[in-house]
Amino acid sequence: MIFMNKKDRGSISIMKIIGVSLIFVLIFGISVIATEIDMKSVEVTMANGYTMTIVTTKTNVSEILEDNNIFLEEDERVTPSLDSEITENNRIVITNKSEQEVQIARISESGIETTLDEILKSYSPIIEKIIVEQVAIPYETITKDASEGATDKKNKVIQSGEDGIKEITYKVKIQNDVEIEKIILSETIIKEPVNKIVQIQKNVTTSRSGSTVTTTGETKIFKITAYCPCAKCCGKQTGITASGTRATAGRTIAASSQYAFGTKLLINGNVYTVEDRGGAIQGNKIDIYMNSHAEALAWGVKYLPVQVVQ
Repeated sequence: MIFMNKKDRGSISIMKIIGVSLIFVLIFGISVIATEIDMKSVEVTMANGYTMTIVTTKTNVSEILEDNNIFLEEDERVTPSLDSEITENNRIVITNKSEQEVQIARISESGIETTLDEILKSYSPIIEKIIVEQVAIPYETITKDASEGATDKKNKVIQSGEDGIKEITYKVKIQNDVEIEKIILSETIIKEPVNKIVQIQKNVTTSRSGSTVTTTGETKIFKITAYCPCAKCCGKQTGITASGTRATAGRTIAASSQYAFGTKLLINGNVYTVEDRGGAIQGNKIDIYMNSHAEALAWGVKYLPVQVVQ
């Protein structure tokens, strides 16, 4: 049997205490290190939809992206923002900016002196609306020759004309209370137009002024539009026609080269003079001169009989 003296037993006890203390220090150190490292798994979704998982100790969005060589393009934005900390869901999403956001960024970088409120006002949200409108379908005037076979040789209206009704559905985009786009989605005819039928003696008719004019040749149906002296209609604002005359409402019309300048045409009871040309005026199309753009728009498009006045 081995006996230990008191001195030996005391040394063993001290060694045990030191050993236990070292174990506690080691365990505590590992816990501190684990707490300080705190590794996170962050999911990053790119603008093209590709998703990757990143293991990182960082929490700042900018630092996480930079550590993984991910850089934003001019037309991209990130959620959360670059200077933010990642949220509890550990997700970072990169998406494409809207066209408005890109324009705002460019204005800011250019150094133009303006406030953010002014910029945002210029790029306020675009509102889309569906609008249904009813518009008139102009009736056509059809002439019936009474020079042969008819007992009544007088010019008269056999059937009165009546405009039809068309329902048009538009998709309208509005920004800052201004209509910036209007697209036709569908058109439905609610009521067909009733054509006006006029019995006339060939080569003889009466204008709206009450005077009798003699026409030559056959009656042709033309597409009749209208224009005014504005730059939008003419590309200039001088009011001078292609023939050199000053355009006058109630007299001047633009026609194709099939009619020489000075040719007089009977249209819808009025006698007009060919004094102008136009790039879009080809074939059976005539443009009637109006004093204002509003009058030209109000005229719209009509299909009317046209005769050459002798």
